[in-house]
Amino acid sequence: MISGNSSKPKVQQDSSMMIGLGKASRRAYGFDEIALVPGDYTLDPELCDISYQLGPHKFETPIIASGMDSVVDVKVAATLGKLGSLGVLNLQGIQTRYENLEEIYEKIAKCDKDSFVEVMQELYKAPIQDALIQKRIEDIKKSGAITAVSITPNFAEKYGPVAVAAGCDIIFVQSTVTGIEHRSALGTPSLNLAKFVSKLGAPVVVGNCVTYKTALELLETGVAGILVGIGPGAACTSRSVLGIGVPMATAIADCAAARATYMHEKGLAPDQAPTMIADGGMVTGGDICKALACGADAVMIGSPFARATESPGHGFHWGMATPSPVLPRGTRIKVGTTVSLERILNGPALTDDGTQNLTGAIKTSMATLGASNLSEMKEVEVIIAPSILTEGKVYQTAQQLGMGRK
Repeated sequence: MISGNSSKPKVQQDSSMMIGLGKASRRAYGFDEIALVPGDYTLDPELCDISYQLGPHKFETPIIASGMDSVVDVKVAATLGKLGSLGVLNLQGIQTRYENLEEIYEKIAKCDKDSFVEVMQELYKAPIQDALIQKRIEDIKKSGAITAVSITPNFAEKYGPVAVAAGCDIIFVQSTVTGIEHRSALGTPSLNLAKFVSKLGAPVVVGNCVTYKTALELLETGVAGILVGIGPGAACTSRSVLGIGVPMATAIADCAAARATYMHEKGLAPDQAPTMIADGGMVTGGDICKALACGADAVMIGSPFARATESPGHGFHWGMATPSPVLPRGTRIKVGTTVSLERILNGPALTDDGTQNLTGAIKTSMATLGASNLSEMKEVEVIIAPSILTEGKVYQTAQQLGMGRK
């Protein structure tokens, strides 16, 4: 059983095995291999509190829109804010490189599958403009929404203060893999995360990580939260290009254990806990519920929101590292356009595949499990269940309905 999260530190179990002579390993689990087990009582979904805290900010919905150009623009961030959620703007994307965006999005949508990487590499060569950083943040602020942006570590020192000066509320410092130290071949100084956090003047969320040790070290820098997940995103190809990653259920549980250890060592109360955000690999309400049960306070998703009628990507979704001029680690996928952001978040759902009314799915799952809030959700029983998605679904699979859709 994968344990939940609590105020007591978790001792990592020795679950090593050999994949060959001289190479030890251990088994890790993804969302499709686990299931949640109902407890002794249930309650009405209306009684379930799904709010969470990130720094000084409280959100009614534990779902964050990824800082990806195909997902979040000013309009989407403003709409999500009104719905009690959060949209993160990519501070190094096309939003801050071009004043007029529609033509740029059309170029990305219209190029074919053989040329889109080169097209995007060319489009992302345009310089980032400080004036556009200020404009985008101010436009989101005008809507009354809490404003969040995403920056890579190598540009955090340069653009973080610019964003905060413009009124940004939360800074996400995000890369494929974030560790506590980076050694440069050029001898240039790396980002001192602890110093950056202490002087910035806004809560900092950092990621991405997937291991107990790294999560613990990142928490020691004083960040408001950490992002968990490497390579599970629908448009991300890091796992095939680089061969790295940890299945999400195990990654979240390991990092949640690190947070429990950190809180115990620091003597922190539950309301002082840094926020754990599962990032990527979640498409349905069931995926999100499993992430929360494994120890996450909130989730960050991209492709489900990229399908919204308000999303800027014209029915396409692409990875943040797709435009890399050296080694692209993402692709452009067609997700189509379905319904509004409000219907995706709060319903009512028009489909039976779990991609709409995500908050309804969370509340109904919690109610069935007997969890009245997200803290109790972390304590539900999680079992290893590799047949959970196929057992008894012969007709759905044959007819490609419901859980049998591909």
